[in-house]
Amino acid sequence: MNHKMPTILRIGPYRFFFYAGDRDEPRLGMRTSTIEIQIPHAESVTVTEDTLSVDLSDGRTLEVPLAWFPRLLHASQEERNHWRLIGKGQGIHWEEIDEDISVEGWLAGKPSGESQKSFKRWLKKGQLV
Repeated sequence: MNHKMPTILRIGPYRFFFYAGDRDEPRLGMRTSTIEIQIPHAESVTVTEDTLSVDLSDGRTLEVPLAWFPRLLHASQEERNHWRLIGKGQGIHWEEIDEDISVEGWLAGKPSGESQKSFKRWLKKGQLV
């Protein structure tokens, strides 16, 4: 018998399921509890030649390779240093290179979602200036 599991909690790209794992467990009358997950916010940002580092409100510091974000990788150090927090620290914005990174996406391990076509257009535009 094929049972479809119900989604009981969805956070970004993640889905949390509840299901009976033992054959002896009844499938009816499931009990669920609500889990509140708070995403920390960014407090400060450091961009080096090859690393993006963000200090979070929960005390963690996360580092990822700059290669995850091609616009930052190809930006000058001066452009990399001109960032600002947006949405009360839910994201980071670089005006000069038109780059936005969400803390939630970053915590989920998502590198830049920009298409190669879009990135190539951006590179060409930068060469014309």
